Amino acid sequence: MRIKFLGLIISVLLITACKNEKQKQEPQTWHTKKMALENETHNQLLDIEKEQGWELLFDGKTLNGWHLYNAPGADLAWEVKNGELYCNAKDESKQQGDLVTDKVYENYELILEWKISGRGNSGIFINVQEKPELGAAWQSGPEYQILDPDHMDHDVAVKKSGCLYAFSPQENEADTKSGQWNETRIKQVDGKVEFYLNGTLTAVQDFTTPEWQEKVAATHFKNHPEFGKYTQGKIALQDWYFEAWFRNIKIREL
Repeated sequence: MRIKFLGLIISVLLITACKNEKQKQEPQTWHTKKMALENETHNQLLDIEKEQGWELLFDGKTLNGWHLYNAPGADLAWEVKNGELYCNAKDESKQQGDLVTDKVYENYELILEWKISGRGNSGIFINVQEKPELGAAWQSGPEYQILDPDHMDHDVAVKKSGCLYAFSPQENEADTKSGQWNETRIKQVDGKVEFYLNGTLTAVQDFTTPEWQEKVAATHFKNHPEFGKYTQGKIALQDWYFEAWFRNIKIREL
């Protein structure tokens, strides 16, 4: 009986010691996680990403690889601040416009993070054709919509973030985090595109089908003969009167 009682006491002491040790470790564990978040690095490729063929489209320091649509070398309103690609829509002293890649892409996967100002509106264009007769990227390139939840168009189904702008509502419901970083993924293979917002599939479209041309003909884009006709082109970030921020822009060709 004494042996059982002694064993019970030892068990209680061991459990108490373990609990106390866990309580001692928790602050340290929390501190380590907090430090990891504070020291989070951006605009860099992980070793596994390099192995998978990813490349940086934004180095976090310069605008290398980008230029103003139809105006290479212009003193543009886009700038790099705190490791973020910033659309300074308030600077009227510099030339406003869409920021476009130097390179053309066809089959690829693109990921990036973005943040938009309150009531703001922006977008990402794909298959953009850069021609003197075209005034902006949207006149040729379909748009991945970026919209703040407080924007007056937010209740319009085909204008929510992640939509193929003006053509289809979200494939699956996905929320935009207002004032916070959101993640976009765009994948295009042989003219078939998929849009994702914060990990959720939000749009699917095949740009090679008659159905797509019928959709275009039913919108105001029918007045722009170059719109939506291509399955390759440049990628553009929209300047649409509102401040916007982008980072961790990465691409891999498929």
